[in-house]
Amino acid sequence: MKTVFSEKHKLRNVKTELAGGELVAPFECPVRAEHILNRVKDVQLGDIIAPNSYGLDPINRIHDGNYVNFLERCWTEWQKTGHKGEAIPIVFPVRTMRQKRPNDIEGQLGYYALGAETSIGDGTYEAARSAVDVALTAQKIVSAGERSAFALCRPPGHHAAADLYGGYCFFNNAAIAAQSFLDEGASRVAILDVDFHHGNGTQSIFYNREDVLFLSLHGDPVDAFPHYLGYDDENGAGHGEGFTANFPMKPGTDYTDWQEALKQACARISDYSPDALVISLGVDTFENDPISFFKLKTDDFKRYGAVLASLNLPTLFVMEGGYAVEEIGINAVNVLTGFEGG
Repeated sequence: MKTVFSEKHKLRNVKTELAGGELVAPFECPVRAEHILNRVKDVQLGDIIAPNSYGLDPINRIHDGNYVNFLERCWTEWQKTGHKGEAIPIVFPVRTMRQKRPNDIEGQLGYYALGAETSIGDGTYEAARSAVDVALTAQKIVSAGERSAFALCRPPGHHAAADLYGGYCFFNNAAIAAQSFLDEGASRVAILDVDFHHGNGTQSIFYNREDVLFLSLHGDPVDAFPHYLGYDDENGAGHGEGFTANFPMKPGTDYTDWQEALKQACARISDYSPDALVISLGVDTFENDPISFFKLKTDDFKRYGAVLASLNLPTLFVMEGGYAVEEIGINAVNVLTGFEGG
């Protein structure tokens, strides 16, 4: 299996995250990608290639143009204010307030932000653009006929909606890749999100569409970020009714229960009969992940990689979450080697 990877991910190297009432070192940091890349090399998974550049057109197929422009100029505008720290929103258009985009950069941060945990700094936009190119380059490999490819994206993307960033996500790499499959002639694409956190951005992007089946296995939002989306009664709307499926699970969920949800999701995918499958690959379901509460063990990742292989579909893996513990590399690559052996 080929891996697509860009050194430009290192440009996203902010120093602050708001967590537990403190500014802390971010859980989403450059060493995450390095752990995974090193494991890819250690097991000799396959060729590692740099991404091609695809410009803004594929991004604009998914994201609002004003939002894209905001991300591009956010850091420059923030610096003009004279603020010394990284850009973090402090006010939001919550209930009873108008959903109107301000001119002031502080107002725009809150307008486009999912929450206050994700700071923006120098290099964030460039790294996010590069992550899209990583996903699209891997998508082209699968579209050209290979069984699978791995997009080692950083920053991740599944929390990013059409005009919303947060949860360390800016552009929705998986959604952009899925749209590219469709633009190249696919009739139907399935996205299976196995990250611990619900893929709220991906869901919202495709919620009214029937050409993308979105399924997410995740921590119950009554207990887990992003809290306000990902309930099991969210099934799509309009033409998309019946083409979204959520499998929220309780704290302490182990592989025995998690795999039952996976089996149900795989059955839905088989019934849908897509032309391609995109896996939003988060490995923060691991028992020792610092910000999650599932209890999957290292060998479980290889087991479910084999389950994914049994779907017998052209499959693109897009890296999402899983935080800076050494096992992130082992666990992510276990999914891929399990798939390769399945």
